[in-house]
Amino acid sequence: MTLRLSAPLATTIHAAMAGAYPEEGCGVLVGRDASDARWIERAITLGNAREDSRVNRYLISPEQLLAADRDARAQGLDVVGFFHSHPDHPARPSAYDLEHAWPYYSYVIVSVQGGSVVDTTAWRLREDRSQFDAEPIEIVRDAAGERDASAAREENSR
Repeated sequence: MTLRLSAPLATTIHAAMAGAYPEEGCGVLVGRDASDARWIERAITLGNAREDSRVNRYLISPEQLLAADRDARAQGLDVVGFFHSHPDHPARPSAYDLEHAWPYYSYVIVSVQGGSVVDTTAWRLREDRSQFDAEPIEIVRDAAGERDASAAREENSR
């Protein structure tokens, strides 16, 4: 399944992850699944709740996740994934990421080198938790694409 988000939303995620540098930044992806794609409608940037190792680890507290989930559900949406940065490292899941991830969710990783975003990837953990599989990302740039997103949401809600 393809992960789709608007160009402004991608810019928001990139700015937040570059702004967190040299520490890891993090947040929650809110949206819904359609027949052909997972549409991201909101990205909630959160403070890294981790107290140590913030340059190579992040933590979304249970309270932060619960608040994001409540907010999403109030809008008729779901928490469908998470995003975080890898300061001065590739946008590939680490062994730590594998150990702490959950199946179903999309994991967007933003590589930030020297304070600038250099790469963004998305991943899904297999049901057996053995490894991540790459998830294609599509940045929707035009108004027609936005209309397509609405149509896909309406079709999925029937």
